[in-house]
Amino acid sequence: METARSRRQAASGAFAAFARFALCGGGVGLASSFAVVALASSVPWALANALVTVVSTLLATELHARFTFGSGGRATWRQHVQSAGSAAAAYAVTCAAMFVLHQLAAAPGAVVEQVVYLSASALAGVARFVVLRLVVFARHRSQTAGAARHVRPATMAHASTSAEVAALCRAA
Repeated sequence: METARSRRQAASGAFAAFARFALCGGGVGLASSFAVVALASSVPWALANALVTVVSTLLATELHARFTFGSGGRATWRQHVQSAGSAAAAYAVTCAAMFVLHQLAAAPGAVVEQVVYLSASALAGVARFVVLRLVVFARHRSQTAGAARHVRPATMAHASTSAEVAALCRAA
């Protein structure tokens, strides 16, 4: 039975993960928005967005695996593939937003394009956070939590050699 304290801890963990997600993903997203504008001056906007989406998804997935969702290690191929699925949906959202913008305004300025692109990216980002937290990185969290339950505190107190410490770190 889940107690009020464990629910508060889970909520604070989700909030902290979302803050890390916003920092990592938002930073990559902000850099991506400038990269899209720069590339769009020499290639069609949809192609620029696709190229930037691929590169930024690879980078963001690594950041999320290492920092956002607490695995501390590199993202697996499975996580990259699943993250790419949510990135494809985000790509569709940003393309649709820009398509609508260009239907409403024949020649929108760069600032308007940035606002529309970043707004669509933020909306898609919230959905990506939910998918990444509940699907892509969920199994890793449950495996880590399960392994941590099997390590007794007394065992950690007696780990005196670096080999024992390393073994315990791998178990956790």
